[in-house]
Amino acid sequence: MDTSQQTIPTIILCGGTGTRLREETEFKPKPMVEVGGKPILWHIMKIYEHFGFQKFVLALGYKGDYIKDYFLKQKYYETDFEVHTGGEKDIRFLENTGVVREDFHITCAETGLETPHGERVLLLEKYLKDHELFMVTYGDGVADIDIEKLLAFHKEKGKIATITGVHPVSRWGLVNANDQGLVTAFEQKPMLFDYVNGGFMVFDRRIFQHLRPGDMIEDVLMRLIPDQQVALYKHEGFWYGMDTYKDYLFLNELWEKDPKWKIWK
Repeated sequence: MDTSQQTIPTIILCGGTGTRLREETEFKPKPMVEVGGKPILWHIMKIYEHFGFQKFVLALGYKGDYIKDYFLKQKYYETDFEVHTGGEKDIRFLENTGVVREDFHITCAETGLETPHGERVLLLEKYLKDHELFMVTYGDGVADIDIEKLLAFHKEKGKIATITGVHPVSRWGLVNANDQGLVTAFEQKPMLFDYVNGGFMVFDRRIFQHLRPGDMIEDVLMRLIPDQQVALYKHEGFWYGMDTYKDYLFLNELWEKDPKWKIWK
C-alpha cells in the first residue's frame, strides 16, 4: 500500500440522537452504544485502522462530551493504575498485558446538536485543507469491507464521490410459497437484493463546492448524479447498521458467535 494514503482522514458522523435506540441512547450518543463491551464507534475505527488509516475527525453533536470523555480517559478505563490521592495526585500506570493499544489520531469537532450530516461535513472543511481526498462514514454501521479496494475504486473512477452500496438485511422474515399456496421456506433476516448507501464513502475536496448549509449527504449526492459524479462501490460482503434495540441485541449476539466485521487481529 502507498504509505501516503494512510494520511487520508476519515470523518465519522457522530452527532445524531438515535431516537429509535432510546433504550441505549437516552444517556449516551449512539456511536457509544457498546457491542461486545466496546462502543460501536471503536469497532468502526478498528476497521479503518486495520488498513492503516488512523486519522479520524469525529463530527460531534448529541452528547458529544460523552465521546470526548471516553477518548480522554480511555487509558484510565482500560489499564491498571495506582493513584496517591494525598496532595498532588500521583498516578502510576501498571503493566496490563491483556490490553491492546490502538494508535488513533483523533480530532473531536463540535458540529451542532441538530445539524444535518451533510452540513456537518461542510463545517469540517477547515480540518481537511491539506487533503485532496477524505473518507466519510456513519457512526452506526460495520462491515467486512476492504478499505484499500474502496479507495482504489474511487481513484480509478475519478469522480467527486464514491458511496458503498450494501445489501440491507430485511427486518421481517420473508415467506416463500409454491403455486398451490403451500409455504416452502421461511427466511429470518434475509439479505435483500437491492443496494443502499452503507456509508464508507470517499470524497475529493471538490465536494465542498457543492455542499450547502442544511444539506443531508443525500442532497449533495442528488445534485452530483446528473453530472455523473457519483460512483457506486458494490460491497457484497457483510454489512449491518445499528438502528434499533433489536439491532443492538443482534450485533452483540454476532460478536459472541461470528463477528464478521472483525477483520483486525
